[in-house]
Amino acid sequence: MVDAVTSTKAATSSAGAATTKTENSRAALSSDFDTFVKMLTVQVQNQDPLNPIDSSDYASQLATFSSVEQQILTNDLLKDLGMKMAGNALQQAGGWIGKEALTRSPVMFVDSPIAIRPEYADNATRATLLVTNSAGETVQTFELDDLPEDIIWTGADSEGNLLPVDIYSFQIQHYVGDQMIEVTTPEAYSRITEVRADGDDVLIRLSDGTEVPPSMITGLRSPY
Repeated sequence: MVDAVTSTKAATSSAGAATTKTENSRAALSSDFDTFVKMLTVQVQNQDPLNPIDSSDYASQLATFSSVEQQILTNDLLKDLGMKMAGNALQQAGGWIGKEALTRSPVMFVDSPIAIRPEYADNATRATLLVTNSAGETVQTFELDDLPEDIIWTGADSEGNLLPVDIYSFQIQHYVGDQMIEVTTPEAYSRITEVRADGDDVLIRLSDGTEVPPSMITGLRSPY
């Protein structure tokens, strides 16, 4: 048992949609401005000659329309920038497919060892690693008396036989003497299988099917 653990097209279509939406918004604004001018003209033509509308009222109406127009155009510009940034992020993250990401997620085990990066409580004197399968059953437990910085889980039992292909989760129990003080989920390396756009965001799909944003990935490496 002890031997099993040792220390160690999307961007283009989005841009097109954003461009079409911006053009539609501008067309709508142009139409609204024409309507506004016509209404203003009718208002001038039908005003009371003895009590004409104050010129400051016209200026106020024009300023209000201009402000709304600029706000709509600004919103469209921000949406365009967001879509372009998402497209660039998708292209960059596309190069991650096939690499291993360090994150706090379950990991699909087939036959290759899994690297784990535990972090221990400051006052912990020892720790225990728990390995759980997809059914929630604890299949292995390892004592980490020397608090190793790196752990390689080989996925083998006490006789050297590999455990079944499955999605496995890891937990670290922290102890001070015999008293457990904390339970945490360590980071582990998991293969990246897909990168996709989700609106303005980018999601990374890991080997177990979990999808995480790039911000949740703290390390990348090529598989051994």
